[in-house]
Amino acid sequence: MTVDSHVHVWRVDGGEFGVEYDWLTETSDVLHRNYALPDIEPELSAHGVGAVVLVQAADSLAENRALLAAATATPHPAAVVGWLPLHRPEVVAAELPALRAHPEFVGVRHMIHRDPDPKWLLRPEVSAGLAQLAEAGLVFDAVAERPDLLAQVPVIARAHPELTIVLDHLGKPPIATGDWQPWADLLTEAAAQPNVVAKISGLATVSGPEISAKAWQPYVDHALAVFGPGRLMVGGDWPFTLTAASYRTVWRTTLDTLAHLAPADRIQVLTEVAWRTYQLPLAPTWMTEGEPE
Repeated sequence: MTVDSHVHVWRVDGGEFGVEYDWLTETSDVLHRNYALPDIEPELSAHGVGAVVLVQAADSLAENRALLAAATATPHPAAVVGWLPLHRPEVVAAELPALRAHPEFVGVRHMIHRDPDPKWLLRPEVSAGLAQLAEAGLVFDAVAERPDLLAQVPVIARAHPELTIVLDHLGKPPIATGDWQPWADLLTEAAAQPNVVAKISGLATVSGPEISAKAWQPYVDHALAVFGPGRLMVGGDWPFTLTAASYRTVWRTTLDTLAHLAPADRIQVLTEVAWRTYQLPLAPTWMTEGEPE
């Protein structure tokens, strides 16, 4: 059962829970519309995706409720990476008990790539919030899309060795330009911390005009070399990826970059790492003679 570890849903009209997505006003018409899990269901079925991880798209407590409602409504095993104001540990302490009552709530993300403070992640008060996540058994998704943010990932990983940190989108490698540094060394430094896991996701939006396994392969291979298949997972980044390519194109291109792996390694990347990291329910019984499509 393949896991898509990075899916977003949102309502531009606020929806039942009144969530605001201010950043959507800055994007294309492709994104400035409502997106719900039933919209992507045909694609999930077509590509053998049987479980999803819903990831926050607003630094909003209200969105936690919206994502939990979506996770509860879907027939798929689903987990939620929501949001908490980690810079306000007292609020984190007040919110955590109710959120932990939902087994689907497994992690927290902050839109560090949009925060006006480029060193938000290194604040002492944020460190206290991260410690609370570790104590609660939650993970932290780091959307470190710039070199300065990617450099901060091993710093917080060393400070919080009990916290699992998930690096979104491989730190956005410079595929469009064909550049290598400083991304490659920064990814290596992040991977040197055993509590860091990474997602092969979000690559279409940094690919430029060529979206192909050939263009992606060196970057995916480097991630495989430094993390190993036991600390990598895949994600479609829907619907954000629609600004560059269809879900089918993204998913097939991702699978093509993994085609050279041994079956057991493919199963880890496509399924097991996400299932383990995000504590998805109803873990399947693995069959050694098969693998996800």
